[in-house]
Amino acid sequence: MEIKYKDIVVENANTKQKIYSYLRKNGYSENYLKNLRKQFGFIKLNGVLSSSDAIVKDGDIISVNINPNTRTMICPCIIPLDVVYEDDDVVAVNKPSMLATMPSRSHFSYNLSGALVARYENVPNFVVRIINRLDKEASGIVLVAKNSLASNALNKPGSVQKVYYALCEGNIESDIVIDKNIDTLINQDGYNVNKRVTSSTSGKPATTNVHVVENFNGYCLVKITLNHGRTHQIRVHLSSIGHPLLGDSIYGTKTPLISHTALVCKEMSFKNSSKQIVNLSVPYPQDFETLLRH
Repeated sequence: MEIKYKDIVVENANTKQKIYSYLRKNGYSENYLKNLRKQFGFIKLNGVLSSSDAIVKDGDIISVNINPNTRTMICPCIIPLDVVYEDDDVVAVNKPSMLATMPSRSHFSYNLSGALVARYENVPNFVVRIINRLDKEASGIVLVAKNSLASNALNKPGSVQKVYYALCEGNIESDIVIDKNIDTLINQDGYNVNKRVTSSTSGKPATTNVHVVENFNGYCLVKITLNHGRTHQIRVHLSSIGHPLLGDSIYGTKTPLISHTALVCKEMSFKNSSKQIVNLSVPYPQDFETLLRH
């Protein structure tokens, strides 16, 4: 199997600094470096195979395997994918509602990750690396890294900007910033349950910026950006101010207007490996669009 390398020119190296230390200092994750060290041949120094303990100096060229992981074991799923952007390092997919992002006991043979595994079945050591996971009922852009280095870069805070749109119960008259911690509910046996709550005494910090786009009869369209990315953050925060998302059966109530949670990741921007800004946008889902015409 041919190994694909990325070249890194050493700059501002410390005295007697090893390759491992240099890469760690420059933002490469511990998990990536752990996989990089598993097999001799994944690292070169100035074109010669090397270990991570080799000493580097300014001007040296470190070459690293961009994808040292073993191949994912997720079951392939034959599902059509709406690809909105793709290059050698990433793929962005417009996920429909009611398609789970990751496999689970109830979605083992029908999920986005399995569809990606099927799409890249001929790519050596392909591992599904979801950068932004969407709830099953939500729709919109899901960004996926094709290799470890791309995942490492895109998972850094602030690397990917996402804009969500949601339909909420009731009318909101002005923009709101919701700044409330989010905590996980634990059942009597000590297991996490699939529900989050806001809390003033525990949980993780979370900030949701809500911009009112338009009010309708009994519901409204809002544009949302996040300062954090907690599980169910948008759903929990909007529900906490009395405006749960339409169709959200966990944090709100079911409605005849729409059969699922009315949330879409509609816009996204990030820098690709060439440092060019990629701006993506997808249309509203059809059932979402219908409610905007009322």
